[in-house]
Amino acid sequence: MNKWIKFSTLCILFGVLAFSGCVEPVQYPQIVGEVPTAIIPTRYRIVGTSVQRRPIMCLELGAGSDVTVIMATIHGNEAAGTPLVRRLSWYLREHPELLSGRKVVLMAVANPDGMVNGTRYNAKGVDLNRNFEAANRINTKETGLLPLSEPEAVIIKRLIQEYKPDRIVSIHQPLNCIDYDGPARTLAEHMGKYCALPVKKLGARPGSLGSYAGETLGIPIITFEMTEADSKLNSVSLWQKYGRALLAAIVYPDMVR
Repeated sequence: MNKWIKFSTLCILFGVLAFSGCVEPVQYPQIVGEVPTAIIPTRYRIVGTSVQRRPIMCLELGAGSDVTVIMATIHGNEAAGTPLVRRLSWYLREHPELLSGRKVVLMAVANPDGMVNGTRYNAKGVDLNRNFEAANRINTKETGLLPLSEPEAVIIKRLIQEYKPDRIVSIHQPLNCIDYDGPARTLAEHMGKYCALPVKKLGARPGSLGSYAGETLGIPIITFEMTEADSKLNSVSLWQKYGRALLAAIVYPDMVR
């Protein structure tokens, strides 16, 4: 077998395991690979690396024109969303009918350095959710002296530019609500039918992803604020608590059965 094919196959397999939480991510260059399935198109990608050179993974499921982007752990100490997103990826592959006419892009860990280091910020001490080029951003050491000064924020921006999502869900803790920016009120209310989190408009934070995507770009975006106690739950319990709400975002405006 050609050496390059062997290398590519190994890298793709490692990416699958890393996204699934089976191995510790390590430094390696960007690789794009397709993993064929008999049912739905599935693509794992390394879309970039963090400040400390940890890979940032994406999983693309489906090939439809209606696109949902769901990400977790842009704040490294709000990590309960990561196992929830991984559980979502398993569920969608087991229920391919949900992806008819749809594409779902999942980023389980948007801030891998912060997650490993147990901090809200990235490895340079910048709050990634204040680093976007929104009209209301403020330049500080904590938010970044310039918009998009951090590689992780640039990766997210490029992802949005590439996929042009119809909606975005960013999973956070611990404010216990479904917040929204841009034209996303009805989406928030739709998701709220499937979990106990109340819909609450917190207001667009300066330089946040909500401000950038929702207010600047006009993309419906949800900030899905789970509770602090959710960090103690395993992926099965998290899925039972919030899974249907995430599915509601994907199938919106249809109902979840």
